[in-house]
Amino acid sequence: MTNSTATAASPEARTAAFYELEPHHHPEGASTMLGFWIYLMSDCLIFAMLFAAYGVLGGNFAAGPGPKDLFELPLIAVNTAMLLFSSITYGFAMLVMEKGKVRATQGWLLVTAVFGACFLAIELYEFSHLIHEGAGPWRSGFLTAFFSLVGTHGLHVTFGLIWLFTLVVQLSKKGLTPANQRRLQCLSLFWHFLDVIWIGVFTFVYLMGML
Repeated sequence: MTNSTATAASPEARTAAFYELEPHHHPEGASTMLGFWIYLMSDCLIFAMLFAAYGVLGGNFAAGPGPKDLFELPLIAVNTAMLLFSSITYGFAMLVMEKGKVRATQGWLLVTAVFGACFLAIELYEFSHLIHEGAGPWRSGFLTAFFSLVGTHGLHVTFGLIWLFTLVVQLSKKGLTPANQRRLQCLSLFWHFLDVIWIGVFTFVYLMGML
């Protein structure tokens, strides 16, 4: 009688055998990193489509100029070096972050911003020079695909710089809190991702275009 009454009176006990009543508590920040990796994968799809479009339209010059007529490879090599150096300096920022040095982290972030700004300045100069020569994105399918791919990458670098300066201000106000460290790690993934994409652009668009 007692056993049957206890069983009838406590349905939660039977329910708990099938699933837990209490919610799971995930480690703080785990969902942030997972969400950011998902975002990077979606960005990969965007750049994959832009690369595919360039692969299809890259030979459509419409009787206009081609890569050999337009690209200044030494200038693009310098631009590539700027972005590679910025990736190295961001790595230094992450190393001093692990040691808890706020000022040093901010310093390396600002050095990274200088290299990133130089990269953008050279890219904007290239774009303005091409448009001045009459080789704007409206001129041919090749130039439409070129401006779309390289311009999208440059737009990502611009957003990365804004994010970087925002983190410098956050570090001044709150220091290397766990939340700020996660933000720095996410920006590190983003910045190195842009570095990898640019290596693909430099190889596929510029080097192969000059061959």
